[in-house]
Amino acid sequence: MHRLCLAAALAAALLAAAPASAQLSVQVQVDLGLPPQPALVEVEPGVQVVADFREEVFLSGGYYWLRRDAGWYRARRPNAAFVHVEPARVPPGLVRLPPGHYRHYRKEQARDERHAWKEQRKAERKGWKAGRKAEKREWKEHDREDRGGHRGARGHD
Repeated sequence: MHRLCLAAALAAALLAAAPASAQLSVQVQVDLGLPPQPALVEVEPGVQVVADFREEVFLSGGYYWLRRDAGWYRARRPNAAFVHVEPARVPPGLVRLPPGHYRHYRKEQARDERHAWKEQRKAERKGWKAGRKAEKREWKEHDREDRGGHRGARGHD
């Protein structure tokens, strides 16, 4: 974090001192010290997170993505420097993930969350089936009443 503040202060000072016609480019990089092949946990299809790490580092679309504060950084390899990325270039699936949830994330958490999700889906299906069954019963009952009423009317003719 200190390096990031130092880089931002240096960039601001250089911008203030630079003539109006000069262009300045500042690139913020973060070095996390990840191993070359960190353990990954799948959090949803196409998105994995570095297991049990102090920061949220995801693997998606061939890049490692770091979410830090409100900013996003990416790198091709986990042990490379992460470069700041404009928000529009971050995959929407990553942006939707709840901030802070995947710090120190473990396989057990993923398993528990998948199990809870499956149980929720099962309960939803069960409720849907029960509703559908009740709807069918109502239609059959309604059908019987309609047919019974018509027969009676025809029988009197």
